[in-house]
Amino acid sequence: MLYNVLLRLWNESVQAVDSKDWEGALAKLEQISEPTSRTLFNAAMVHLALGQLGLALRSLDFTIAKDERLAVAFFQRAAVMMQVDRLEEALSDCIWAQKHMRENVVIDYRQLGLRYKLYSWQVLYNASAVYCRMGQWEQAMSTLLSATQERGQGRGGSIEAAFTSIERKEVLEPLMVPEGSVFRPRKQEIDQLQQRDFLGKAKVISSMIPNDDFGGFEPLRQQKPGFYEPKTDGPQGSRYMRARTPYLARGPGQLTVPGGAMVFLFGEEDRDGMINVFHDGQSGLLPVSILEPADIKKSKSKKDKQHLLSGIPLPPELEPPSRPQTRPLSRAPPRVSRSSDTPPPSYMTATHTPPAASGPPRYTANAASSQAGSPPEAEVGSVVVKVHYTYNIALSVPLDTPYEDLKERIAEKVGQSAAQLRLRHKKHGSRVLTPLPGEVEPGHTVQEVSEAGRATLWCQMEDPLANRTILYQMVALYDYAAQGPEDLEFSEGDTIDILGEVNEEWLEGHCAGSIGIFPCCFVYRENSS
Repeated sequence: MLYNVLLRLWNESVQAVDSKDWEGALAKLEQISEPTSRTLFNAAMVHLALGQLGLALRSLDFTIAKDERLAVAFFQRAAVMMQVDRLEEALSDCIWAQKHMRENVVIDYRQLGLRYKLYSWQVLYNASAVYCRMGQWEQAMSTLLSATQERGQGRGGSIEAAFTSIERKEVLEPLMVPEGSVFRPRKQEIDQLQQRDFLGKAKVISSMIPNDDFGGFEPLRQQKPGFYEPKTDGPQGSRYMRARTPYLARGPGQLTVPGGAMVFLFGEEDRDGMINVFHDGQSGLLPVSILEPADIKKSKSKKDKQHLLSGIPLPPELEPPSRPQTRPLSRAPPRVSRSSDTPPPSYMTATHTPPAASGPPRYTANAASSQAGSPPEAEVGSVVVKVHYTYNIALSVPLDTPYEDLKERIAEKVGQSAAQLRLRHKKHGSRVLTPLPGEVEPGHTVQEVSEAGRATLWCQMEDPLANRTILYQMVALYDYAAQGPEDLEFSEGDTIDILGEVNEEWLEGHCAGSIGIFPCCFVYRENSS
């Protein structure tokens, strides 16, 4: 017999029991060609409701034959045996029911579909009722006393009144499963009996074509690289906000934004007064109190328009490139951490003005860093060098200072070894960080990279590339997070030394002391001209 047919007949019989249609329920149960122990128990309950004790006993016999450990079937059959005066068999069923309780105080049959709890004291109560019918009043009193001890966690039944009945030598009425309590099939299985159309039919919700009857799907349109800008009806409904004052991140997940920065809201305010925003390609939390609505329609200048485009970036390509086969890559030695006795200098505001000095100023690491926002004035025959490190420093050196001496002075200020530092600069009109000429050929001075008595350098702490040749350099267009141990992680704007070409879509490069592979669509190469 198919299981879905069994479920359907079983469910229809339960519905008939709920409506007190005993004959209809019995007709449905008799149509089941391969009954289970639970459907047979239901048939016994229907026969009891109709007063057919013999047929009920027969159904209970079949139930126990199907499931020899169903304690509630033994309990119910013992009660029916007492009604037909088969006392020895009734006492035996009580003993088997107590054994199949497995020393449990209660068995909840709701997991099997029967809304009934069988307690061990109820089994002992029925055994005491059997002893009453057999005339063994002392044994009945002793069994009922055991039921009283078991009844601590049970419910129902008045054992105190039963003691009085035994003292008067009155026969106790047996306890039974209530009328209408039957095993029910699982609701999840019944719900799956109905056929469902999971695909459904296509329906036109919105279309640019008038009276569109939907003749088929249009092919996907190719997306243009750029940024997603939500359509708004003005500043009232805009999700763009402007920061009134600068904000420095004070906890995990927060963003640092300058004053006047444009941010895009894509969250709701939490109970701490923070809201999730998107700024400069990064997401984080900002206080709502420092944000004000921004009228994006009034920003007509090209600079403001480009600033708005720092919202939610689209991926660089429609499909990610296929990864090349992994191969062992050379790894640079780990970085040397900054010495604990050389802390980074404290940051001062850009409005701080240095005190006037009559003679050539003397600079220390702290003084130079505190004046990073306002470098000292260059004297005749000297140049002010501003160095971008993990923090900014400034120092004044003579124009004819060789690169080797300049690197030594910078290494002394940042507390690192000069051999592990690499100085780079940007040529006029270029975004690529190129090594200083003195890194390759000795004899060059600071004057070669200075303009109007000033020079700006970028200092990176890197380990030398042993036996590797830099083919060319490229600039990162987007942030790239490493997807595996062989990947090279970098941020937007980083300069990457290209060491080799893995295939048409992947390159091997070096950045910030690490070597790895990355997709070539994340970087671009500036022309040498």
